[in-house]
Amino acid sequence: MTFSETERSAMRRALELAASPGVPLGPNPRVGCVLLDTAGRTVAEGFHRGAGNPHAEVDALTRAGEAARGTTAVVTLEPCNHTGRTGPCAQALIAAGVRRVVVAQRDTNPVAVGGAESLCAAGIEVETGLLSDEARVLNRVWTFAVEHRRPFVTWKVATTLDGRIAAADGSSRWVSSPAARLDSHRLRTICDVMLVGTNTVAVDDPHLTARDAGGRPLSVQPLRAVMGERDLEPGHRVFDTAAETIQLRTRDPRSALAELYARDRQHVLLEGGPTLAAAFLGADLVDEVVAYVAPMLLGAGLSAVGDLGITAISEALHLPVTDVTVLEPLNDGEDVNVRITMSRAAARQERN
Repeated sequence: MTFSETERSAMRRALELAASPGVPLGPNPRVGCVLLDTAGRTVAEGFHRGAGNPHAEVDALTRAGEAARGTTAVVTLEPCNHTGRTGPCAQALIAAGVRRVVVAQRDTNPVAVGGAESLCAAGIEVETGLLSDEARVLNRVWTFAVEHRRPFVTWKVATTLDGRIAAADGSSRWVSSPAARLDSHRLRTICDVMLVGTNTVAVDDPHLTARDAGGRPLSVQPLRAVMGERDLEPGHRVFDTAAETIQLRTRDPRSALAELYARDRQHVLLEGGPTLAAAFLGADLVDEVVAYVAPMLLGAGLSAVGDLGITAISEALHLPVTDVTVLEPLNDGEDVNVRITMSRAAARQERN
C-alpha cells in the first residue's frame, strides 16, 4: 500500500468531517470524504449527515460536479455497494469518473460489502488501510455492532465507595452528585437505547429521558427498553410520549440484544438494577463499564451488582480501567465524584 503525504493529510481531514457535530445517532456510521485533483488540491469535501441523507462520497461528488472526473476520493469507510435509502456510493464514484479511491476502514457489513471490488472491476485504483485504526476508533460502536452482530453494551452505575447503589431503606436519591448526573445524561445522548428491567420500572418509576443542564428533555431521545416478562401498569413514566418505549418480553440478555439489533440499535446503555447487571455480566455481554463513585459510605444497602457466582478472590472479574476523571462540583458544597471507565471489550481483544 502506497499513500502520499497529501492523501494522509486528506484522510485526517476526512476523519474530521466524519466527526462533525450535530450528526444524529442512527444505524449508519460516521463517514467523511475528500476529493483531490491530480496536483493534490482539494476539489470538494463531504460527510454523511445521518440516515436518509446523501452518503459522504455522494455529498462530495455533488459539490464537485464535473470537476470530480479524474480525482482521487479519500474516504474514511469503504464505499457501500447496496441500495438503501440512497444509492450505492461505489456506482456513484464510477459514474463520476473518479480515478483512484483511498479507503481507511473496510466495510464488513454484509449488506454493504463489496464496494472496493466493484470499483476495481470498473478499472478504478483502490488502496485501503490508510489511518484505519483512527477510523475504527471514530466508529467504535458501529464497528463492534457490525462485527459482533449485536449492540455494544455500556453498563452505567452510580455507587458509593463501599459499592452500594441504595441505602438499607431503599433510598438512592442521591448517591451521585449533580455533576455526575449531568455527565450521565451526556452518556445517554451517545447511546441509542436505554435498557432497564421491569423491577426498576415498578419500584423506581424512572422517566429515562436524556436532559440538558437545565433539566429539559433533548429533542432527540434514545429508545427506552424495558426487559422482563412481568406485566407493567401503563401509567409508569417510561410509557409516556416523551420517547419511544418497547418491552422486551424476555429474561435472556442475548435475546434482548438480538431484538434490539434487529431494530438497527447499536449502543445499549444498561441502567437497570443489580439483577439485570449480573445477568449481562454473567453472560459476558457487558463491553464497557462507566461507574460514578461518590465519596460516601453506607455500610449496608443494595449492592451495585447481584450474585455472579464468584466464591474466591482468584475468580474475581477484572475490569481494565481506560479512563479516570474527577467530576468537579457544579455548586459549592456538593460532593466531588469520580467517573471510572472500564473496557471489557479491550480485555477480550487482548485474550484473543
